[in-house]
Amino acid sequence: MISNHSISVIVPCYNEDVILEENIIVLNTYMAELGCDFEILVINDGSSDRTGELADKLEKNLSNLRVIHHPCNLNLGRALQTGFQNSKGDILVVMDIDMSYSVDHIGRMVDKMVEKSADIVIASPYMKDGKVTAVPFGRKIMSRWVNRFMRFCAQDKYYTFTGMVRAYQSKFIRSVNLKTKDNEINPEIIYKAMILRANIVEIPAHLDWTEQNKYAGKRISSIRVLRGFFSGIMSAFIFRPYIFFLIIGSILMGLSLYELVWLLFDTFADLSNCLLGRVSTTCSFSISLAKQFATNPQSFLVGGITFLAAIQFLGLGFLSLQNKRYFEEMFHLGTSIKKEIKVQ
Repeated sequence: MISNHSISVIVPCYNEDVILEENIIVLNTYMAELGCDFEILVINDGSSDRTGELADKLEKNLSNLRVIHHPCNLNLGRALQTGFQNSKGDILVVMDIDMSYSVDHIGRMVDKMVEKSADIVIASPYMKDGKVTAVPFGRKIMSRWVNRFMRFCAQDKYYTFTGMVRAYQSKFIRSVNLKTKDNEINPEIIYKAMILRANIVEIPAHLDWTEQNKYAGKRISSIRVLRGFFSGIMSAFIFRPYIFFLIIGSILMGLSLYELVWLLFDTFADLSNCLLGRVSTTCSFSISLAKQFATNPQSFLVGGITFLAAIQFLGLGFLSLQNKRYFEEMFHLGTSIKKEIKVQ
């Protein structure tokens, strides 16, 4: 039951004065209707417009609203960490101030968290029954394929790794040591949660930019699409870095073996002709090989260099696999020690 829990709704804001007042009131009204103990925590991340001023005004009129100001823009990762550490609820919900995910996602995520005893619940527009509406085509394609790529790279197969709208068990998320200061914090949380064997659940979500598009050109806080795309690709690297080295190494090995096998085939064919008396020269493997080198020196060069490069990439793959295992064990141990210290 939602009424048995206290909920902190964390809302990071950067230059959102156009939509802040209206959407905070909508959010506050919805939370009041849920009938639970709640707070709304606005993190003003060093906005240069009137966001901070308007948030302070709202705080005076809404008893369940708290505002924390960053003196300068510290980016999304720091804003979320501030929210996690300063919230009071036993369930933390992160919402986007633009309400591209409607407020009813909060109740659905909390219900699923209670039902499944989940540590994290993700609002996923890319899973079955999820929906995306009015999102610009380029942004939608990039976001969808970044998340598919992360799904391919990750050991546990989720549909949405980059989305910010989630619910967290407060004790769990506060125990996770987070380092990323920008949008990469969202896949970082999933990665570290998987290391800690957290119970992660997804629910179908509706990502709707219909209202947001009305403010095109009026809001300063736009996310740069290309930067987000490449950032997502690089974030996928943390899940299984070795797979990139192994794939490249395997491709190079296949190419080198193709060249070298054909060279050996031609060498043995020449040696066979010599032994059968079809060629009036001294017969030996080295002589036949020398003939192939004289005829196709580029094949030796390409095959040899490709083979050495393949060995290097495969070696890096196995080393990164070992390093990843060491990191995961140390992170798991460090988190356990952190929990013990807090209990004491």
